[in-house]
Amino acid sequence: MVSQNSGFGQIGASGNGIEPAPIPPASLADALKPFGESTMLPPLAYTSAEVFAWEQKHFFGGWQCVGRSEDLAAPGSQRAERLGATSVLLTRGGDGVLRAFANACRHRGHELLPCGGATTKRAVLCPYHAWSYRLDGDLIAAPGYRDVPGFDPGQFGLTPLRAQEWHGHIFVDPSGAAADLAEYVGDLEQRVAQHQLGRLVVRARHEYVVQANWKTITENYQECYHCPLIHPELCSVSPPESGENWDAPGAWVGGWMDLREGNSTMSLDGHSDGVRIPGLDDWATTRVDYLGLFPNLLISLHPDYVMTHRMVPLGPGSTWVECSWAFPPEAVAREGFDPSYAVDFWDVTNRQDWAACESVQRGMESGMAQPGPLSPNEDGVYQFVTMVARGYAGGAVHLKPQFADQRR
Repeated sequence: MVSQNSGFGQIGASGNGIEPAPIPPASLADALKPFGESTMLPPLAYTSAEVFAWEQKHFFGGWQCVGRSEDLAAPGSQRAERLGATSVLLTRGGDGVLRAFANACRHRGHELLPCGGATTKRAVLCPYHAWSYRLDGDLIAAPGYRDVPGFDPGQFGLTPLRAQEWHGHIFVDPSGAAADLAEYVGDLEQRVAQHQLGRLVVRARHEYVVQANWKTITENYQECYHCPLIHPELCSVSPPESGENWDAPGAWVGGWMDLREGNSTMSLDGHSDGVRIPGLDDWATTRVDYLGLFPNLLISLHPDYVMTHRMVPLGPGSTWVECSWAFPPEAVAREGFDPSYAVDFWDVTNRQDWAACESVQRGMESGMAQPGPLSPNEDGVYQFVTMVARGYAGGAVHLKPQFADQRR
């Protein structure tokens, strides 16, 4: 992607009371220098248990994607998903409202559902001692407590967490103190709107455990400087030197790349077995957008499908990744529809990327790595690195000191 961005300025306290990360300030200052003069983050940002714990508390203590709305479409739907170092219970009430709760019974703390588990019932039932709750979190019954003096069921409802749905995805803010989600996503709203993500239907999912830091995965996603060497399939359908990056408000980074003339989408031969997403403008049918919403959602917008990567850090050097492919219902309804044309291409590409990211992690852990400079083709990486460094210094990641608005 071609560089089209300006620097973000210098370290500055945000006044929000967040303690800075356990990283030498000089290392952050180098990362926050203007593009062309800056360096990458120091290796301990990718290897330190202390830094990882800080990130879990602060970066993964605010808004993060925990799943898709379609997975809790019916009233009574319940699902437990990873949330930072813990898990969250999601429910869909009879009123259609999606709610989020700490996935811990108010009696002895037993998980209400195992992480990744799902069910559909009229009530939430703890499998340990049968405490039961309404889908809005209120306690219904606590066996054996009816005649206990002073026991007030109203004091023992599930612990609510702030949740919101956005374009078919579910976001949870366990801190309860993050900025409004609309402010947080900023101009990403206008980038995804015409693809109608909430209307699309997931028809394939892959799970990976990548032995690399979560930031390395995002950094790799935000540049195609590496593509000629490790992605022959991608380069055959999309010129690696094409496109630009946007620099606009919100906690996101990203840009686009062109499709080669004569190709319809990203597949092994450039053809599509689906249908074009209705309502796209002409430009959107000739490119693929690569957008990263901090901290854990990567959104790849194609003319005929949308691929997302949802990440959950497992440790400084390990990340769980769920990759999903969603298609317009007009395609899914076609007899014999097969999503493999998209899935096969990106599974090959994903695995190439994971191998590169894991090699970077081994280098970071070698004790020999030093922060290097960014090439002119890595301005998307620069945007992400400065966002991280700004957060490490105590700033709000969604507030960019400078941005050059590049609407097209």
